[in-house]
Amino acid sequence: DPCQNGGHWMGVSCSCPRNVVGPFCQFGAPTINITAELDHSLMMVAHVTNRNFSKDMGDTSSTTYHSFVDEFSRTMDRIYHNVSGYRGTRVLTLTRGSVVVNYKVLLHPPAGDTSLDHQARELLEAANAAAQPQNCSHLAGRCQVTHCRSGLGSPDWCSSSPELCRKYTPAKFSQYYYPYRVQNSLLCVTNCTLNIPGSINCNSG
Repeated sequence: DPCQNGGHWMGVSCSCPRNVVGPFCQFGAPTINITAELDHSLMMVAHVTNRNFSKDMGDTSSTTYHSFVDEFSRTMDRIYHNVSGYRGTRVLTLTRGSVVVNYKVLLHPPAGDTSLDHQARELLEAANAAAQPQNCSHLAGRCQVTHCRSGLGSPDWCSSSPELCRKYTPAKFSQYYYPYRVQNSLLCVTNCTLNIPGSINCNSG
């Protein structure tokens, strides 16, 4: 079997896995579009410092977990309701410290001249403005949104880490890919990808 990187010999040619190319599946695809994989969302982390984490909060089936998530979601709805394209939040995990909430902000695709970067900055500005104690509800009384993590809605400075591409690129080549923004798309590219600033000629290998 001459096929590499998980390819299968079909008698006359190799059938290659997704994002692997070449007669023998020997190359990683020059460009991998991960826009659809990420959807229109922004991953964020909030520290809720007026609550203490309890064991029940780590159990997604517990009443304590659901009660906290419902209250957190209602509070975020109030904070983000004026952000363009906002359509809700989805809590991913709760962990210690006092309560650390990993959550996803769901967004409608931007319309007209509104960019994803603009939506992301709106979210961060709204969250940080509401983090002041005098403007907060009981839950978010000391709710500090500390940073964004990843997602199509992230500003360039959030989505520049190569780690973002590791999940979507062939394992053997993943170290060579990095995110590259083109208008409203997010691509994983390498130094050999054509028409990318700083790319090099890889025709010789």
